Amino acid sequence: MMQGGRVVALCGGVGGAKLALGLETALGSGPDSERLAIAVNTGDDFEYLGLRISPDLDTVLYTLAGLNDLTRGWGRADETWNFMAALKELGGESWFSLGDRDLALHVERTRRLQAGETLTSIVGDMARRTGIRAALLPMSDDPVRTIVQTPDGALPFQHYFVKHACQPVVTGISFAGADDAAPNPALMQALADPQLSAVIVCPSNPFLSIDPILAVPGIRVALQRTAAPVIVVSPIVGGQAVKGPTAKIMQELGLEVTSQTIAAHYAGLADGLVIDEADAADAATLALPTHVTRTLMRSHADKRQLADAVLDFANTLREAGQARARSAA
Repeated sequence: MMQGGRVVALCGGVGGAKLALGLETALGSGPDSERLAIAVNTGDDFEYLGLRISPDLDTVLYTLAGLNDLTRGWGRADETWNFMAALKELGGESWFSLGDRDLALHVERTRRLQAGETLTSIVGDMARRTGIRAALLPMSDDPVRTIVQTPDGALPFQHYFVKHACQPVVTGISFAGADDAAPNPALMQALADPQLSAVIVCPSNPFLSIDPILAVPGIRVALQRTAAPVIVVSPIVGGQAVKGPTAKIMQELGLEVTSQTIAAHYAGLADGLVIDEADAADAATLALPTHVTRTLMRSHADKRQLADAVLDFANTLREAGQARARSAA
């Protein structure tokens, strides 16, 4: 297990949140010594019913606070749906479900944003109030919106993901507003910290969850410049995605659903790749250091096991001097 130093994790929703929880547990962050900073994708954010919705941030918040619904895999536990039922009776827009408990977060976030507070400040306060020890950092306080290109035109991400249940064929992905967005200052500070021990790219969808983070000017360069090893945890297990449309999107973009494709996607950033035991044979074919372990996270013990394995791998690379001295291209 990693002793001392700070860790930055990049993540999206459910899969990323699971490893983020494992990392927080493994690092044992104290209230006065935050060792883990989690940079979360906000490309999924959108406006719905007059409210600002931040699906990935909320998933990470609920997961680390122990409030998430383990059965559905999203939203809050012990949820009720009276608001949505009443809205449907009135003929309101209801394709995106907001639970009664979950609604409180969206209302409060929207109120504070309209009052001029930053998303980073709001999330930080909510994290503290729910007992989270890690620093939750939106990738940017500026709006970035993931747009999915399809044969029938462009779709805002949540329309593709929820309203159309990922059914349209994906021909491309873009990030509206990314060029004008400023990276989260706290994230940039963490990446430049000489005490940074590792950067962990969680097993989130590379195209929909991690690429939006990397699209914000400055973040990719900061990752290239950090002396800490950058470890990518593959979201692929045995040629399939554990959850979500990762494999479907890869196939539609003409990419093979393999460890090699994941390694190529992060070429120039990754110092090491963590793959599942089901893909152990791939290790010998990869051009960067690879660690094989169980990456499926069905229980809290699984999350902790993977976190320990990833941190140990980062230690090994750092001690062996295999982390490149990178510079911006």
